[in-house]
Amino acid sequence: MTGTLVLAGTPIGDVQDAPPRLAVELAGADVVAAEDTRRLRRLTQALGVAPAGRVVSYFEGNESARTPELVEELVGGARVLLVTDAGMPSVSDPGYRLVAAAVERGVRVTAVPGPSAVLTALALSGLPVDRFCFEGFLPRKAGERLTRLREVAGERRTLVYFEAPHRLDDTLAAMAEVFGADRRAAVCRELTKTYEEVRRGGLGELAAWAGEGVRGEITVVVEGAPDTGPEEIGAEELVRRVRVREEAGERRKEAIAAVAAQAGVPKREVFDAVVAAKNAGS
Repeated sequence: MTGTLVLAGTPIGDVQDAPPRLAVELAGADVVAAEDTRRLRRLTQALGVAPAGRVVSYFEGNESARTPELVEELVGGARVLLVTDAGMPSVSDPGYRLVAAAVERGVRVTAVPGPSAVLTALALSGLPVDRFCFEGFLPRKAGERLTRLREVAGERRTLVYFEAPHRLDDTLAAMAEVFGADRRAAVCRELTKTYEEVRRGGLGELAAWAGEGVRGEITVVVEGAPDTGPEEIGAEELVRRVRVREEAGERRKEAIAAVAAQAGVPKREVFDAVVAAKNAGS
């Protein structure tokens, strides 16, 4: 029989938030794959548990090379526990490659649910949480960052981003440019830690605040676009949105379908707008 891959959530700040089952899995796993073995050591000491199995590193730099090795362990019957530095594996952290490879080989994959910066920030933001989408980290380059933001300029769901503290002011300024300075947002800093802070306000206001310097781990929650209705989206705007998606690597057919769904208009209307713009040479 094949083994089991266990994805385990770890505390995003306060170690007391660790789920009780995490200690059980750490003690019983045949292999513990950790994003940072030194941080794992501090976690196990705080939990009062000693892993009985082999501990290996599994981070962005060795993820591709180590995945086949771990899959062979799983196929051979091992119980492999995957932990990252904070939160759930695979959520802007290592894990996706291993899960995909394990599923392909017929290995059982399960999870130890744990803390999540995404859900915690959403709950604290004061913004609508009935529908949301997680966008992860934005590109570091200014042009690529603006392109990515423009792709979701009309998104009506609440948006959640991770960001590094030294890039926060530039990111908030770019969001204010694309989404509007008055679009409501919340910057959640050092969640569940000693200096936890949630700063709420318009994107322009928050960008000015972040310019003074911010430290810690950051999650940004942004209010979705207002529902203006499809009648307010003209042909020129539909064509622009298709072009943005094409520049990001989408095929035209998929870009047209996505823009139509987002704008709430028939695909034919978007297609006709794109063809007319092409014929007009614009």
